[in-house]
Amino acid sequence: MNFVIDLNHVSMKYDKKNIALHDVNIHVGAGEFVFIVGASGAGKSSIIKLLLREKTASAGIVSVNGINVGRLKQRQIPYYRRKLGVVFQDFRLIPNMTVFDNVAFSLRVTDTSNKFIRNRVPYILNLMGLEHKAKSYPHEISGGEQQRVALARALVNDPPILIADEPTGNIDPELSFEIVELLQGINQCGTTVLMVTHEQEMVKSFGGRIITIDRGTVVFDDTVQPDGRMEVLR
Repeated sequence: MNFVIDLNHVSMKYDKKNIALHDVNIHVGAGEFVFIVGASGAGKSSIIKLLLREKTASAGIVSVNGINVGRLKQRQIPYYRRKLGVVFQDFRLIPNMTVFDNVAFSLRVTDTSNKFIRNRVPYILNLMGLEHKAKSYPHEISGGEQQRVALARALVNDPPILIADEPTGNIDPELSFEIVELLQGINQCGTTVLMVTHEQEMVKSFGGRIITIDRGTVVFDDTVQPDGRMEVLR
């Protein structure tokens, strides 16, 4: 299989006493949807930092889209990150920009033509059900809508990989299911999706491939069936 995310015997230390990850092996194929689950401090955030090249591994190899991320030079990192779609728990929207401009920002920093932006941004907003919010500012829309704006911004460049870091952490439980369903829809269109979360019960409701991290180590990696509680939880 062609792995688009490949962590081979990866360890990461913040110092001699603080070991964030120990001998982690994670292999994600093109077009997969994978949940990475674990409690706070388990090592989930460390994996994200490695994939985004915010940190480098102490041992092992981190490869994304065939690129050895640890060998990237500093000047190459911004260009590498542009090929990833990333959604964060805290949305990270620019407060003095409209919804349209927040999404367009990802295109403008790559010198994309205004004509393309005028066509692409409304298309993505429509996919997220936000076409009527284009002129609104972040403080004027709900938390769930803000997360969908963040998703739209991550997708506007049509990245092959989408990394969602606790995307349901700051929204209501009912809206959490909506966000995961949106991510599943994105995945069904061919995008590889890696969702990191601590919400184990919600993940069990959806099923699929689940990787569990505990104390910096992979303790479970398998595909499971939905447990049938989704409708009850909703």
